[in-house]
Amino acid sequence: MTAPRPLVIGATGMVGGAILRRLVAEGARPIGLSRKARDGGEGADWLAGDLADLGRAALPPLGVVYATAPVGRVADAVPQLAAAGMTRLVVFTSTSIATKWESPDPDERAAIRLWGADEARLTAACEAHGVAWTVLRPTLIYLEGRDGNVSRIAGLVRRFRFFPLMAGGEGLRQPVHADDLAAAAIAAAARPACAGKTYNLPGGETLSYREMVGRIFDGLGLPRIIVPVPDWAWRLVLPLAVRVLPGLSATMATRMAKDMTFDVAPAASEIGWQPRSFHPDFRDAGAE
Repeated sequence: MTAPRPLVIGATGMVGGAILRRLVAEGARPIGLSRKARDGGEGADWLAGDLADLGRAALPPLGVVYATAPVGRVADAVPQLAAAGMTRLVVFTSTSIATKWESPDPDERAAIRLWGADEARLTAACEAHGVAWTVLRPTLIYLEGRDGNVSRIAGLVRRFRFFPLMAGGEGLRQPVHADDLAAAAIAAAARPACAGKTYNLPGGETLSYREMVGRIFDGLGLPRIIVPVPDWAWRLVLPLAVRVLPGLSATMATRMAKDMTFDVAPAASEIGWQPRSFHPDFRDAGAE
């Protein structure tokens, strides 16, 4: 009988790719799920298939499944994954489910509440099919040159050589590196005590939004030029700014002053969570 193998859903992404590399380094032969056929190599195999139609993917016998894809799509796939032998599922969502639940932006609020409902639907599906689950909720994920948060700021800093902050940017943040999250996923899968639980995964350092931006300047090797902008000025220039800075919004600017922090203790004691401090280095990475 073929031994069960670990499957990584979202293996081409920041966290999924790091999980794949770590599993290989530990001597496993993981499978990465991709919509397009890919060559194997470097100790991993690839399976061409769509998460929405796994019946066509000819899944091999599975054991642990790691998923960084949208949680609603993973929830829909639980029956097919369980039929292929999945006994353990570690899935990523986000602490945004907590921090943005009452967002003043109705579209964002609706999206976050759907995210939360999908998370609950996933855990129910796992319990219905006898699959042990763990949900990991990271804070602000970064991977130099690849993420849409820290690396986006780095791209703006590299382009304009300064960064505007609403007021003082005193809101607290806990940026977390993608590779640390990969280590947490593998550790959680190996610990039976982590089954049936949801963990917040904050980064290894709590710092103000202003200091976070300052560290990004440092990682680019540029002098810190951070310009405080009053709230009224933000709102005045916002219609023009959104044309230059895709993704910028009034709520995003307001959140620069809001604390978005979480207790590290549960994940530290039960998963062994020990994330790195925030010192990104963009000198050898393209910033988006």
